[in-house]
Amino acid sequence: MSNADDDEFHAFMSSRWPSLVRTAYLLTGSHHDAEDLAQSALARAYAKWDKVRCSDDMGAYVRKIMIHVHADRFRKRTVREWFTPRLPDIAVADGTDQLEHRSALMEALEALPQRQRFTVVLRYFEDMPPAQIAAVLGVRESTVRSQITRALAKLREGGVRAALAEQPHEAPAPSHRNVAPALRGTP
Repeated sequence: MSNADDDEFHAFMSSRWPSLVRTAYLLTGSHHDAEDLAQSALARAYAKWDKVRCSDDMGAYVRKIMIHVHADRFRKRTVREWFTPRLPDIAVADGTDQLEHRSALMEALEALPQRQRFTVVLRYFEDMPPAQIAAVLGVRESTVRSQITRALAKLREGGVRAALAEQPHEAPAPSHRNVAPALRGTP
């Protein structure tokens, strides 16, 4: 790659990093795994930079790479954690713990099947239309809409709206229009 290509990639990476990490966090449920996932996606994008740069939407292309990298993680099933007999010297505060409803939302997202989680994250956190989600996932638009409908039904059954509003599970089930704003306001 030339210096101009490197500069262009660096500018793209710098501008998209927060969004990619946020999306990756919603997919993985772990800040550390999210950073690894975003970094892996950007590494693959760098290797294919000529192809990425020529695409209609570079951000969507890299998100598609990220979703494929995330799906590949489940195929490999490697253990990436090591247990040690001693604790680390310095405790580091996790900034995401400051978010009010993070745990309720993350539990609800983790309970969804993988494809439903992908569609909900891309639809409500990345504000992608169903047609674009279908292109990213390589499925029909009707499949995306049905996955979103099923995911929202599961979220309603699980009481995610009540948990986000800190109300008991007996609260009336929200409509699709009520769940989306609650989901958008989180990480």
